[in-house]
Amino acid sequence: MSDWTEKLPEHARAYLEGRRLDEVECIISDLPGIARGKAVPASKFARQDYFHLPDSIFYQTITGDWGEAAGEDGFIERDMILKPDMSTASAAPWTGDWTLQVIHDAFDRKGEPIAFAPRNVLRRVVDLYHAQGWTPVVAPEMEFYLVARNVDPAKKIEPMMGRSGRPAAARQAYSMTAVDEFGPVIDDIYDFAEAQGFEIDGITQEGGAGQLEINLRHGDPIKLADEVFFFKRLIREAAMRHDCFATFMAKPIAEEPGSAMHIHHSVLDTDSGQNIFSGPQGGETEAFYHFIGGLQTHLPSAIAVLAPYVNSYRRYVRDHAAPINLAWGRDNRTTGIRVPLSGPESRRVENRLAGMDCNPYLGIAASLACGYMGLMDEVRPDKQFKGDAYDGDGDIPRVLGQALDVFDAATNLHDIIGPEFARVYSIVKRAEYEEFLQVISPWEREHLLINV
Repeated sequence: MSDWTEKLPEHARAYLEGRRLDEVECIISDLPGIARGKAVPASKFARQDYFHLPDSIFYQTITGDWGEAAGEDGFIERDMILKPDMSTASAAPWTGDWTLQVIHDAFDRKGEPIAFAPRNVLRRVVDLYHAQGWTPVVAPEMEFYLVARNVDPAKKIEPMMGRSGRPAAARQAYSMTAVDEFGPVIDDIYDFAEAQGFEIDGITQEGGAGQLEINLRHGDPIKLADEVFFFKRLIREAAMRHDCFATFMAKPIAEEPGSAMHIHHSVLDTDSGQNIFSGPQGGETEAFYHFIGGLQTHLPSAIAVLAPYVNSYRRYVRDHAAPINLAWGRDNRTTGIRVPLSGPESRRVENRLAGMDCNPYLGIAASLACGYMGLMDEVRPDKQFKGDAYDGDGDIPRVLGQALDVFDAATNLHDIIGPEFARVYSIVKRAEYEEFLQVISPWEREHLLINV
């Protein structure tokens, strides 16, 4: 091995043991969470300290169009300086040769972080916690569907064929038999994750047909967002090896539950390492309640980030395993904010509103920002909800346009996640929304064509 490869993380060194590294994928997340970047020969990567990409990658919509977010200088596609974070170096085990992936951070020519780069947005929020002597800890849950290959947008999405030759069945939550149906895909997911050094806390069958959930161990928000970013890619690659697709759409199948990225939060005192949600005798602290109060107060302003597409709002359906309001409760999966069963050391707050279609950096950043504002402003939550929260009224935006209006008005949230990011994000998402509004759906043709 050359000198630089000897300094790689342990799992990357183990992957390359006795092998010759061929290529390095230099990547960065765009606003939707798609990996953008360049693949370079390993010999060239060893000689470069940075590479360039145009800042326009952050102005692009999910359809490939562009939001007019370039600012006063116009759409000149100024080059960013992308520097590798070698702690993220990870195998790309699905490739035909020996390849590493390395996540990069984006800077301008003055060395300042690009304000609308998703990883920089999350780092900005985490740094605000650190400035208060706090260490935020998160644990994401990833829900997704394994579906039959679908190359025709006009065709409905269908569950994949299982090992038995039958389509994946719905209403089989926590069934080990259902998990076994996807055994070959899950085996590859485990193998890829092991090669990349990721620790999976468990895989379970969820309520939808072909819907799985992967839980990750709790840890540093940036590290966990990196892992979700990597995981989305490795899961897709594992699925395609077995003639199916993995989809992270919030609501891919109309009759089935949506897919969430539940985010568990706790906050440690940096000096002592103690969970600030628990007192000396193990009781719940004021900080615990303030964090919940911050989520209740500010999450409506952040929904446009947690639910970033028109499809995202199809997930918020009463009695379909997704929250419709901001009630909080202990061990209650009908509330938008849940306090899971735990001991004092691991006391945490679960945000159940984020969809799996959100960018993990931005979703975690927005959720942490809401909790941070609650801590700083000492916001008191509503009284704990007991019972079935689906019996109550919904109190979150129901469509993307409404969510963006609320987001645009939330200047206090912008101060935390960054005003320049908020400006760019809103312009890009509104461009996407306007693209959607130009599409005439089958429902409209069926019911309106000759009836109105």
